[in-house]
Amino acid sequence: MFAIIGLVVVMGSVIGGYVLHHGQLLVLYQPTEYLIIGGASVGILFVATPLNVIKRLFSQLLGIFSSGPDKKAYLELLIMMYEFFVLSKQSGLMGLESHFEQPEDSTILKKYPTFMKNHHALDFMSDTMKVIIMGGVPAHDLDDLMDVDLEAHHHELAQAPAALARIADALPGLGIVAAVLGVVITMGKIDGPASEIGMNVAAALVGTFLGILMAYGAVGPLGTNIESKNESEGEYFKVMKQGLLGFYKGFPPVIAVEFARRSIPGDLRPGFAQTEDACRETKSKS
Repeated sequence: MFAIIGLVVVMGSVIGGYVLHHGQLLVLYQPTEYLIIGGASVGILFVATPLNVIKRLFSQLLGIFSSGPDKKAYLELLIMMYEFFVLSKQSGLMGLESHFEQPEDSTILKKYPTFMKNHHALDFMSDTMKVIIMGGVPAHDLDDLMDVDLEAHHHELAQAPAALARIADALPGLGIVAAVLGVVITMGKIDGPASEIGMNVAAALVGTFLGILMAYGAVGPLGTNIESKNESEGEYFKVMKQGLLGFYKGFPPVIAVEFARRSIPGDLRPGFAQTEDACRETKSKS
């Protein structure tokens, strides 16, 4: 939501300052300039970006309306892991198998709908738990295996903002292209009235203005916003990794959860007592 507010502030400040400086809004209405720059930008996106990345880009653009994992989401993750770790101590590793073979039917996972909606997180935990249940993998190899998974996921997420960055880099140049075409049209009317020549020159300059504004005031910042959200999701996965690794090394459930808690960013990290109380409450209900 803050991204939308930011875009409104950018556009409002630029247009508002222009109007206060006695600029005419109708001069900025140049549909052909918008067509040249907008159409060329979309064309570049199609040429340079695979279809699956384009789909992911639109999905991540919709994600700017939501925030990343918050303190509540992290606390729920810790409680959920604690519940599974305790179950393993009580029923053995095989007691976990049914929960991750059919996650949608798990009585534990159903209690955490926020986590269940994050399909990548669910797949990461399920796949890792299956490896843990099978056993026979040294802890350092499990660590490497999870790192490989996280790197692949990070690479996948990074493709969309990289595509936006390419568009942002191209937009000033496309603005110049639109401006040059406008100048070409103006030169063809050089014998016309001065007012007509002035309007054509103004229309050409709108192309340069639009290209630069969209690059640095909209497309570039949107790409940065997506990158920040991807980093937040990456931190969420690292928390899971630390908890699962601590569990696999044989630490008691509360210590394995503490490994996970310590890896949460400071401003989102639940306190030790808060986490301990939440885990005890969950244990008492089970």
